[in-house]
Amino acid sequence: MAKELLELLKTRRSIRKYKAEQVKTEELDAVLEAGTYAPTGIGAQSPVIVAVQDPETRELLSRMNAAVMGTESDPYYGAPTLIIVLADPERGTWVEDGSCVLDNMMNAAHALGLGSCWIHRERQMFDSPEGKDLLKTWGLPETLRGVGSIALGYPDGAAPEPKPRKPGYIVKIEKSRQ
Repeated sequence: MAKELLELLKTRRSIRKYKAEQVKTEELDAVLEAGTYAPTGIGAQSPVIVAVQDPETRELLSRMNAAVMGTESDPYYGAPTLIIVLADPERGTWVEDGSCVLDNMMNAAHALGLGSCWIHRERQMFDSPEGKDLLKTWGLPETLRGVGSIALGYPDGAAPEPKPRKPGYIVKIEKSRQ
């Protein structure tokens, strides 16, 4: 495995402060494409990725997510781009599939010098009548469920330091040597 890939995985952090500058089209497209190469159960590619750069839609999503949390603050930390991942709950691996898509996109964003942060509560958002209306507006099936989203943008400041890895994180079961 290339040392660069391992370093990339070790240094990616959740970013919670973004510049107002919108993500460039080429960079957004690269992040989105990385999501399409995530592993999915039996290769079904069941998730749907929705990229939002329209300020009005972004603010609506922020209000919806904040309402689930019971707050008025922006759950997306001011990021100018949001990427929503939805999936078909009829697939037995819909949550895992969508999670892999989100992970691929966060790692791709980091490789491009972008910041990202996994944001939760999309399931509640898109299970709501308002969320179902959004799906209809976007031409998507109302049966899709939210897996999660990514706040995406250019970091405004340094990435946080990593927390120490917990003891017992890894357990190895090796062949006994008799």
